[in-house]
Amino acid sequence: MPRTATVTRKTRETDVEVHLDLDGTGSADVETGVPFFDHMLDQLGRHARLGLRVRTRGDLDIDAHHTVEDTGIALGQAIAEALGDKAGIERFADATVPIDEALARVAIDLSGRPYLVYDADTPVELVGTYETTLTKHFFEALVANSRMTLHVQLLAGDNSHHIQEAVFKAVAVALRRAVALTGEGVPSTKGVLQ
Repeated sequence: MPRTATVTRKTRETDVEVHLDLDGTGSADVETGVPFFDHMLDQLGRHARLGLRVRTRGDLDIDAHHTVEDTGIALGQAIAEALGDKAGIERFADATVPIDEALARVAIDLSGRPYLVYDADTPVELVGTYETTLTKHFFEALVANSRMTLHVQLLAGDNSHHIQEAVFKAVAVALRRAVALTGEGVPSTKGVLQ
């Protein structure tokens, strides 16, 4: 069965559509109106080897907060829907990714229990027009709605762009490994991952 999902989310603040294929080829087509965030989502789609299409229109006249948050909500819902009952998935995965001087380590459990540990402070608060504090908020929304456990740890880094990119790429690589179909049945002694 195809592991795909299309999620739409419309509020007074944003209008989001996410199409996700967990077994894609790394194609990413992203338009949120926030250039650096688009760049990071492109990294996520490509390095997780997803098929990812994101269209978000948000109240950018205020700031990017609602756009980033609601994109995370919709993408998290799409991951949960595309995974279905999670039969055959690897479930656990980790990745350590360098980007020049920056080094990020990530671990994922597609457990059905949402939990985020985020230890990746960025020294400069803006990359372009993007507030780097929004990255943690994006992952909070993604984790809550995909119902995954995600640990993010920055091991080294001085350049804020490199730090952000290392984090997104490490999440992507770990996600690719965690969703991989490597067995049969649900990988849990409980027989269910919810």
